[in-house]
Amino acid sequence: MINTRYYIELAYKGTDYHGWQIQPNAITVQETLEEALSVKLQQEIRVVGAGRTDTGVHAKFFVAHFDSSKNIDNKTIFGLNNILPNDIVVYDIKKVNPNFNARFDAQSRTYKYYITNKKSPFLIETTTFVKEKINLNILNRASNILFNYTDFTSFSKLHTDTKTNNCKIFYAKWYIENEIIVFEITADRFLRNMVRSIVGTLLDVNAGKKTISEFSKIIESKDRRNAGKSAPAQGLFLTKIEYDRNIFIN
Repeated sequence: MINTRYYIELAYKGTDYHGWQIQPNAITVQETLEEALSVKLQQEIRVVGAGRTDTGVHAKFFVAHFDSSKNIDNKTIFGLNNILPNDIVVYDIKKVNPNFNARFDAQSRTYKYYITNKKSPFLIETTTFVKEKINLNILNRASNILFNYTDFTSFSKLHTDTKTNNCKIFYAKWYIENEIIVFEITADRFLRNMVRSIVGTLLDVNAGKKTISEFSKIIESKDRRNAGKSAPAQGLFLTKIEYDRNIFIN
């Protein structure tokens, strides 16, 4: 039978998963989704994600693609969500062009990092508690420096298989949303651990451990050892991925 390529839109709370990507002896979102799809469609399904999120990181919006010879409709999505655990939900499945690739066709990605200054037992899995008072003016002044650079080696996880550490940042801003401090950043691509490394280093600037001038020098050094510690995983959410609308088949 002829396979059709499908775009699948989902969200997940990453607390109980060792990230998106399949790995031995660990529960991952990719493996859980593949198992549910295989059961529902009664054929072996392999999915390719738009990227990889680390252990404990969440996705309010995530995209993957897979091939199947089965016809998929709203009943399929409903049944799939009955199989999946409560911390993973599928929102939509659509037919796409046969050459669509969820990872390589993404035009931009947006992450949000959530911080609270008030310790709360109800937010410990989805925000990071920071005791220092947050100065949005200083943080935004430092964040604006990111637009001056494209090589973010200083914020990349070491020893990855990435061919280039160049990224184009389109948006980076700190603001308050429903009493939660938010750092939002959009780029054409992100390096492994990049957002958490940027947040951790910016929080050092906020705390007075580093100056805004030193933040520039950290980027220019292209040395991960000069940057701050990565911010904890639980505060990070992937929130948006942009694609060309022409990928879909009506």
